[in-house]
Amino acid sequence: MENGEKDEKNVSVTEESTNPEEKDQDEDLLRGTEMLNVKEAINSSNEKSGNDSEAQIHVTDDPEKELNEKKNKEGSSVSMKPTDSNQIEEEILAEDKSQEPVFDGTEVPEMEDLRRSSNQSAELDSEAYGSILNERATAIKNFVKEKSNIAVSTFIRRLSGKKDENESSVEDFKNEGSESINSSSIVSDAEPKSKEAQHKFEERTTWNPLNLIKIGRDFDTFMTGEHEHENVPDLIEQPTGKGRVIVYTKLGCEDCKMIRLFMRQKKLKYVEINIDIFPSRKMELENSTGSSTVPKVYFNDLLIGGLTELKKMEESGILDDRTDALFKDEPSSAAPLPPLPGEDDESSSGKIDELATIVRKMRESITLKDRFYKMRRFSSCFLGSESVDFISEDQYLERDEAVEFGRKLANKHFFRHVLDENVFEDGNHLYRFLDNDPIIMNQCYNIPKGIIDVEPKPIVEVASRLRKLSQAIFEAYVSEDGKHVDYRSIQGCEEFKRYVRTTEELQRVEIHELSREEKLAFFINLYNMMAIHALVTCGHPAGPLDRRKFFGDFKYVIGGCAYSLSAIENGILRGNQRPPYNLAKPFGQKDQRSKVALPYPEPLVHFALVCGAKSGPALRCYSPGNIDKELVEAARDFLRHGGIVVDPEAKVASVSKILRWYSTDFGKNETEVLKHAANYLEPAESEQFLEILANTQLKVLYQPYDWSLNI
Repeated sequence: MENGEKDEKNVSVTEESTNPEEKDQDEDLLRGTEMLNVKEAINSSNEKSGNDSEAQIHVTDDPEKELNEKKNKEGSSVSMKPTDSNQIEEEILAEDKSQEPVFDGTEVPEMEDLRRSSNQSAELDSEAYGSILNERATAIKNFVKEKSNIAVSTFIRRLSGKKDENESSVEDFKNEGSESINSSSIVSDAEPKSKEAQHKFEERTTWNPLNLIKIGRDFDTFMTGEHEHENVPDLIEQPTGKGRVIVYTKLGCEDCKMIRLFMRQKKLKYVEINIDIFPSRKMELENSTGSSTVPKVYFNDLLIGGLTELKKMEESGILDDRTDALFKDEPSSAAPLPPLPGEDDESSSGKIDELATIVRKMRESITLKDRFYKMRRFSSCFLGSESVDFISEDQYLERDEAVEFGRKLANKHFFRHVLDENVFEDGNHLYRFLDNDPIIMNQCYNIPKGIIDVEPKPIVEVASRLRKLSQAIFEAYVSEDGKHVDYRSIQGCEEFKRYVRTTEELQRVEIHELSREEKLAFFINLYNMMAIHALVTCGHPAGPLDRRKFFGDFKYVIGGCAYSLSAIENGILRGNQRPPYNLAKPFGQKDQRSKVALPYPEPLVHFALVCGAKSGPALRCYSPGNIDKELVEAARDFLRHGGIVVDPEAKVASVSKILRWYSTDFGKNETEVLKHAANYLEPAESEQFLEILANTQLKVLYQPYDWSLNI
């Protein structure tokens, strides 16, 4: 069915506000561009003629010449208009790059209804289904015509430097959010009391003891030094004087948590050394104190002791005098040093991969250039026949044996087919080295120096080291409730730098070796640290367009494939489900990443994934051995602390929008979603909530989602 092909398109459509005076400029521009993409997808779905057929595979360096020869050869049987020729030339000029479907926080109820109805219509006959699709196409075309003028005018206005009269701030949006909250189809007559329930939610979520000041909204200038220092508050005071305070800690230590809290309350500037991350410092501590017990605090070269000693000094008044004098004196050579760059780092160690040496010689021998394949251009490619020639000569193999050896190299993620049509074959197929892929070169942030030459370590080992580093970072620089993150301190700490270096080992790992539990823990932890990496590298996204880049363009290469935040969430953890308000799935049929995806969605991951927004769940580290239990605890923590607020008298429930955006993961309809979520409330509250759902009409209000940074 020709019209059915558009379900495979990467189409993302956003809704325009019914009130023109309330629309955001970024959303206008996004809607206009995406509607045009939808229009092109609809028009092209009926014009596609099968140029990608597997039966006709041909590579040429001069497609224009080939096209003219074909035209002359076929003579009168081919009639091509100049406009058609230009269209084909435009298709040849650039490599086809389909953009991943990404949810940027923009809600389009009509598109969600369209997606659901498309799933339900799978059982309809082809004639009825085609009629429905044509009606939808007409509706979308009319929507494009109506909204494109708004997008163009907004774009011109922004180019002129003018500011909208109705431009509103984040605070204005938050204040207006309660008036524009979407309610469900379950309606109640208790309108006055519904506002009381919403007010109760706001009281429970707006108080923030660490929210000392506001931060800028500019995506490009955040964390680049252009903001004043006050705009980014720190959980840990940064050392500025001559002296220094060193605190020795270890993972999972309750006394260490208490001493961190004490330091923050006293606003003492200190440097933390985790002996589980820096094992050589454990020996240093034993040599200097005779014991490796932590926590231990040093003022320059003076050993103070632990939490008990600090509290005694505070009670006697000595602590203030010591700290005042501390930062006036330079530490002596006997004082412990802060962690050094690369100290105790195992990420660069390992045995040199013999296959990597062969591939390096192969790169020097074969020709890498832009080539045309199936009417598309691909950059920095080589022919399968050329690589077979090299392998045969270099390894003294017959041609069939050389092909098998080439498949071995491809399976080790040194190169891959440009369209993932096969692993490796002799002939005119095009292949590309991993670090020559444009997406990996330009969007992956764990491949700064190219492909590493050491043998890939087992994914379980790499995941364990990453998890340990994540836990150390969270314990040191995240508040105890997991809701506030000290991004500035994370950016400068040695643990984070080592974490980023360790992610380079993910380039050629065998990700398929992970079990379900290991995969859940690994990708949840990786998502949360990727979000932190993106925030400290690129800054905090200011609106829908920036969020689209944040979720879709910041990537890691893992096992030879590029993964964005959206791909991890919707492709892996949700079992390759469409992102909210999108028509396309993250992974296509030929996508190698689809083999890594979970067989079915895991709904509780939504209470564990943290993108840096205030309305998101608490940040914590997850272990494969207890992943299911930890996910249940995360769901309880989120839903019991503002995720669902019920007013039994008013018969009103204030619910997080996460349950609306990903409702298909929790149930078939809103009632099922709420029943699922009720399982994680307090037992008494859950029983009361379920009784209201069963016996009365309940009004559901969805809380405005606060995208501001969780500092």
